[in-house]
Amino acid sequence: MTTTTPDPHAAEPVRLADRLAAELAGAGVTHLFGVGGANIEDLYDAVHRGGAVRGVVAKHEFSAVTMADGYARTTGRVGVVAATSGGGAMNLVPGLAEAYASRVPVLALVGQPPTGQEGQGAFQDSSGRAGSFDAREVFAPVSRFCARVDDPDSLAELLPRALAAAQAAPRGPAVLLLPKDVQQAPVRLPAHAPEDTPAAPAAPLDPAAVGAVGDALRGAGRVLVIAGEDVAADDARDELAVLAERLGAWVAVTPDAKDVFDNRDARFAGVAGVMGHANVADCLMRAEVCLLVGTRLPLLARGGLDRALATTRVVCLGPEPPFVPATTLGGNLREALRAVTARLPSHPRARPCPPHAGPVPTALPDPAVPAGERTVPAGERTVPQARAVAAVEAALPEDAHVFVDAGNTGAAAIHLLPAPRHGRFVVALGMGGMGYTFGAGIGAALATGRRTYVLAGDGAFFMHGMEVHTAVEYGAPVTFVIFNNNAHAMCAIREEFLQGGGRADDLFAPADIAAGVAAAFPSLRATGATDAAQLRTALLRADAGSGPALVAVTCDPREIPPFLPFQSFTRDTTTSDSATSDTTTHKEGSDERGVVHVG
Repeated sequence: MTTTTPDPHAAEPVRLADRLAAELAGAGVTHLFGVGGANIEDLYDAVHRGGAVRGVVAKHEFSAVTMADGYARTTGRVGVVAATSGGGAMNLVPGLAEAYASRVPVLALVGQPPTGQEGQGAFQDSSGRAGSFDAREVFAPVSRFCARVDDPDSLAELLPRALAAAQAAPRGPAVLLLPKDVQQAPVRLPAHAPEDTPAAPAAPLDPAAVGAVGDALRGAGRVLVIAGEDVAADDARDELAVLAERLGAWVAVTPDAKDVFDNRDARFAGVAGVMGHANVADCLMRAEVCLLVGTRLPLLARGGLDRALATTRVVCLGPEPPFVPATTLGGNLREALRAVTARLPSHPRARPCPPHAGPVPTALPDPAVPAGERTVPAGERTVPQARAVAAVEAALPEDAHVFVDAGNTGAAAIHLLPAPRHGRFVVALGMGGMGYTFGAGIGAALATGRRTYVLAGDGAFFMHGMEVHTAVEYGAPVTFVIFNNNAHAMCAIREEFLQGGGRADDLFAPADIAAGVAAAFPSLRATGATDAAQLRTALLRADAGSGPALVAVTCDPREIPPFLPFQSFTRDTTTSDSATSDTTTHKEGSDERGVVHVG
């Protein structure tokens, strides 16, 4: 009997789904998030068989996208999500829109019916044939790249293009549509491991722009830096800190970028914009130059600052032009920071910044919204936002990740909670969708293994809080902190201030979230806290554990959050005139009484 030694360079015939799973692993992908279904089951099978990528099954496709989003924001790698055709595919759209608006690299792999059934009444047909809608036209507006893999051979071209598009500036989602029969088609799988796709070389910096920005900063006595999310995305924190020291600058951050500069540093001016600190406006009024780093300064980050910006020279470092007039330097952010720093005079020691008040919290006014009888259970104490956030701060590990949801909870956390020194502090302000944090926190925790905090209100919990089950199933080290005011409280406050009150649509009957979750998931450590001390104790106990935990604390729906548009309606606001006097900057429409409309 003759034995033939196999050629180590020969390729084995496998399904396209198997090759795709292997290529993802070769590109450094460690997790695939999604929800299964008939037209994506072959990919899930391939991931299971391959073993190099961990498949994570979510409860809803929106949360599966946010898991991939959280994975990307904490690892710097592309997050991957997979979903089947029809309703599963359509559920991806809101999450992809967030990733698109927030410039987060995500790859969506979307199953489609077999090609032979398209236009023939196929279940969940989205080919655009015979009266069906075209999935490509749905996903194109929320992606940087969208293509259909019509034949097995095209994957070799389309997958690298999709990964490159997701990671090129501006970052964002890429979508590949995968018909079931194409996933099952045989292809040749190389015997060697696939190699990483080389990143496209960054465009060289414009020397004239480097010179203009350097000259503007070199001649300025007082500089306010406002840093944004791109600093984290480009891993440019060290370069930002060096430039701030060289300039002797104050440093503020946008609401979605609290972690890009040490919140305890003497230079830290606070958070800019409608959830921020009055000190930022005061520093801007005193500054000769405002330097934007990694932010386009959208409305939420510049609310209350437009008048001062109009009389201050603005320069901007970042891949996209800002929303305000400025001298701009595009290109790679780390390279831009280094190039500008090199043009500044060197000093033997870091230059101190001019004196400033720092991020002093705004004194919150007394509750002003009628709570109604249903919002707080009889005899139950409520915990003020500031005390609840202080309890979180006391328990938060230095290397934890923090994901903050929309609404009153988000405003309080952005305003009051310092970012951990060695972890992410993520707020999804691209679309601002409620419930984002539940999936995103799980994706981050599974990707990094670090304790991750999710701070969300009860409204966000009722949207996507059942992803707690996913955390339980996979043992994700996530602590869910639910600020339960039994209301869509920010909506209720808007109704009171902007529409004359009188409605109770957004006030809910009391719900004991901790007890409900504990009953549903007996292995989950679920606790209800009635005061700040109990909240802190429960959080510290969760920190010491290895899996998920949930703590719910009851808050007052009448409490006014630290949100600039509401402060003009209260008597007790302490925000400085420089932050609130510019009524034109808050105006979106005449019916909004000069207030920023944020949904």
